[in-house]
Amino acid sequence: MQTETKQEMLVNGVNVTKLFETIDAIKQQPMIAKFRFNARNEWLGCGHNRSTINEYYGAMEEMGRREPFTMDADEPPILLGEDSGANPVEYLLHALAACVTTSMVYHAAARGITIEEVESTIEGAIDLHGFLGLDPNIRRGFQEITMKFKIKADADDEKLEEIVNLGSAFSPVFDSVTNGVPVKVMCERK
Repeated sequence: MQTETKQEMLVNGVNVTKLFETIDAIKQQPMIAKFRFNARNEWLGCGHNRSTINEYYGAMEEMGRREPFTMDADEPPILLGEDSGANPVEYLLHALAACVTTSMVYHAAARGITIEEVESTIEGAIDLHGFLGLDPNIRRGFQEITMKFKIKADADDEKLEEIVNLGSAFSPVFDSVTNGVPVKVMCERK
């Protein structure tokens, strides 16, 4: 007996065959699209704290990683830290760049657009007057973020612009940063 297997197509390292199978499955059963991610954070002293990433909920079940990820955050010495990790706003920049890049690559792959290389630089401007409570009129977070991409692809300038726009148009982190998201803060005694 001969079995026929569906040939998988890879574009930009993305298994486009499975991507479209996932899209079809979500169309048939919308609840599998609901995901919940979380992190556990522990303060280690001064500006140093560590987050552990492991469990998440997706495709209607609780899941976990083979090995948990840990991420240390701290402040540079000029901000009274010990430089044990990137600071929280640098992690936000990383998350934004990573998510826009991933979204760009996946959506380009779904459209059959081959990308050879992607590099980006991202910069955020912040004024500590807001964080330190010195001026209530100055925002505590970033006042502006600028992303610049360098892309190597067999595409003209118009197509490259389209590729970059796919990233920001479909990135969950870009959406969260640019449109805001409700955040509930709760406290309980340990």
